[in-house]
Amino acid sequence: METPTVAAATPWYRKLHWQIILGLLLGLLYGVLAAQNGWGSFTTNWIKPFGTIFITALKLIAVPLVLASLITGVASLSDLRKLSRIGGKTIGIYLLTTAIAVTIGVLLADVVQPGNAFSPELREDLVSAFGGDAESRVASIDEAGIRDRGPLQFLVDAVSDNAFASFSNNGSMLQVVVIAILFGIGLVQIPRERAAPVLAFFEGLNDVVIKLVDIVMLLAPIGVFALLADTIVSTAGDDPSVILELLGGLGKYMAVVLLGLGIHTFVVYPTLLKLFTPLGLKTFLAGIAPAQLVAFSTSSSGATLPVTMERCEEELGVSEEISSFVLPLGATINMDGTALYQAVATLFIAQAFALELGFAAQVTIVLTAVLASIGTAAVPGAGIIMLVIILEAVGVPAAGIALILGVDRILDMCRTVTNVTGDATVASVVAASEGQLFPPDQSGKGDRLRSVGETADLVPTRREAGMI
Repeated sequence: METPTVAAATPWYRKLHWQIILGLLLGLLYGVLAAQNGWGSFTTNWIKPFGTIFITALKLIAVPLVLASLITGVASLSDLRKLSRIGGKTIGIYLLTTAIAVTIGVLLADVVQPGNAFSPELREDLVSAFGGDAESRVASIDEAGIRDRGPLQFLVDAVSDNAFASFSNNGSMLQVVVIAILFGIGLVQIPRERAAPVLAFFEGLNDVVIKLVDIVMLLAPIGVFALLADTIVSTAGDDPSVILELLGGLGKYMAVVLLGLGIHTFVVYPTLLKLFTPLGLKTFLAGIAPAQLVAFSTSSSGATLPVTMERCEEELGVSEEISSFVLPLGATINMDGTALYQAVATLFIAQAFALELGFAAQVTIVLTAVLASIGTAAVPGAGIIMLVIILEAVGVPAAGIALILGVDRILDMCRTVTNVTGDATVASVVAASEGQLFPPDQSGKGDRLRSVGETADLVPTRREAGMI
């Protein structure tokens, strides 16, 4: 009689991704019931706080995780040319996938023409319902001076004048990444005996943060339930028919966005994996599924970052050296889903207002969306702010965002899944190119066996180092 494997002995209901899926389904069911029965106040007071706690806990460990893992990862490289090589690959692939995503969005919007099916009556109703919110967002952009951003402003924003201020703001993750890289480079440049105690501190901090990730993820099913329930109730109020009206009137627009996200997530990314990594699609999706579900519920790739890093290292076999650099960078500059949505939304609004955008304007959309995605914060709703810049770059009224605000939260959840999936894909591709990707074998028994020669130059994964 064969001894059952660990994977076979684990009941399905004990697996994290199934627990999160159950939380999503229950949150959806509760949200509908709450909207039908007028439980909005109860949901806000007694259900929503659990979702808020879950997101807050993830954000709490995001900055320490990026700081500690990136410093230790960079400091482990004795050859800085290797760092520049990995960085060049990472940024290059991120920009390429973002450009592909925007192009997909533009082509789909041109072919389907979702804005042409938009009735003038519904346009007036949505402008009336969400016009005030749209005006307030445009005003906030004016106050922040975002309109005046130059094409290289994201490089300026990446350099912090106060490290501690950056550490206290999750929206400044790109600055944290730059600080960590510079700190790691500094450790490499000083004598090893002087660097050792500093490096030991960050390695210890890294171990502690990883344990905190495991603890926080115990709350994931409850947090996901609360977040989805609150999303439905806040969108529908006490009348669930509002959601149906929005979905009906904006159905074609939503379908185009979701189709584009689906093509990018399930065609472009799997193609990259097949061409450049030994990872099978089933292995990849099973490994990254919990991160995708957390991304869906939180609408924040920044908050999902600790989960993404853990899943890539544990389940996909990405080395800590690669994941600690590629994934934090991806959470700040790789916004494929957001960029695709911005392209579709721009053309949709233009079509709804009967504005013709020629080839030159569409090229401007592609270039502006790629650059805007680099400067988009990894937090819920940030994409709608950068959309205003794209709209005005091609002469479309910024007030047109009122047409899509009603369903933006739903699409925000979906495009965040694409963003996180893209981060994991690029991490796998870069790791494979550096000989640092060791996926689990087909039986699910653990990492593929490797010879001493294969691993001599590698930084071990956290599992191999006994951290997990």
